[in-house]
Amino acid sequence: MDYKKTNAPLNTVTRDLIEMSEQTGNIYETVCVVSKRANQIAVEMKKDLEKKLQEFASMNDNLEEISENREQIEISRYYEKLPKPTLIAEQEYDEKKIYFRNPAKEKDNIE
Repeated sequence: MDYKKTNAPLNTVTRDLIEMSEQTGNIYETVCVVSKRANQIAVEMKKDLEKKLQEFASMNDNLEEISENREQIEISRYYEKLPKPTLIAEQEYDEKKIYFRNPAKEKDNIE
């Protein structure tokens, strides 16, 4: 999933958890699925940001030589304006783009 092209809202949205839990049948399982996906998205976003900011890393840690870099500031602002990982994960869950399974439930069905 390309989080840069998502249509997730930028602000917090009130959602009906009972309606959201229809896919799993359990509110807590739904929250767990969405939270795990949000963590995956957050890690991916952090890696991308660090990779882009690595270009601007200075080899010297001298305070006198550190200067503001306009491109670095713009990159940081861009990532700040993106939807939060939880909102992206909720949007993916609503659109049924998340694949999830519960091995405990599968084990119960086999026996």
